Amino acid sequence: MNEPVISKGTILLVEDNRDDELLTLRAFSKNRIANPIAVCRDGQEALDYLFARGSYAERRQEDLPVIILLDLKLPKVDGLEVLREIRSEEKTQLIPVIILTTSIEDEDVIGSYKLGANSYIRKPVDFTEFVEAVRTLGNYWLLLNTNPLPGTP
Repeated sequence: MNEPVISKGTILLVEDNRDDELLTLRAFSKNRIANPIAVCRDGQEALDYLFARGSYAERRQEDLPVIILLDLKLPKVDGLEVLREIRSEEKTQLIPVIILTTSIEDEDVIGSYKLGANSYIRKPVDFTEFVEAVRTLGNYWLLLNTNPLPGTP
C-alpha cells in the first residue's frame, strides 16, 4: 500500500461551497495527501486566519500554510481581494496561492495572475478528473516545489 504524501505544514482551503469543500477533501484523502487542511468558507475568514485576528486571534502567526487553495467567488470578501491582501503583506506574500475555481472568465484568470497567483486551475466537473488534478497539484506543490518560506519544504 502506498504511504501517505505529506510535507510540513497546513494547506489552507478557501471554499464557500460545501459540496466543493467535501469533494476537495475527498480528493486529497483519495490521493493520500496527509497534510492538515484548514478550511475557511469566506474571504474575511481566510484573511482572519492568515493574519491571526478575529476568531483566529489565538492562532500562532508564525504557523502559516504551505499553500493556499483559493476560490474566487466568495462571500464577504472575494477571492481577488483576498489575493491582493495576501500579496500586500510581507509575511504572506511568498505563500504559493493556487486559484481553484469554476470561473472560466478571462478577466478572472488575468486578474489572478496580475495579483500574483502562482497557478490557476479550473475545477473539473468529473470527480475522476478532479482527483487527478488534486494528485498533480499535491505532487507538484507539496513535494517537487521548493517553498521560499523558511522552515517549509
